[in-house]
Amino acid sequence: MNKRFKRQEYSRYKKLGIKWRRPRGKTSKMRRYEAGKPDMPSIGYRTPKENRGLHPSGFKDVLVHNMKELEDMDPSTEAGRISASIGKRKKELMLKKALNLGIKILNK
Repeated sequence: MNKRFKRQEYSRYKKLGIKWRRPRGKTSKMRRYEAGKPDMPSIGYRTPKENRGLHPSGFKDVLVHNMKELEDMDPSTEAGRISASIGKRKKELMLKKALNLGIKILNK
């Protein structure tokens, strides 16, 4: 899993939150990469090309709207995510079909 980078002084002020923002202060110790300060994102933390954009399960995430799209999926590399616009009855039918085809569904 990727490293989580936190905003400078996120624990000091509640209003900041933990979402990453680059430190831009003239005397910022974090910006100057001083020892003992949190890490900043850099190119060395990037994920390998073959793993980039994959679901944590290792499958490619595919949004599915109908039975045809479900049938066209490759069960060895792709996992389905049933669209939110699909109703309960159709979703149950699609889940049964996916089980028969051996396709992993990410939002059961």
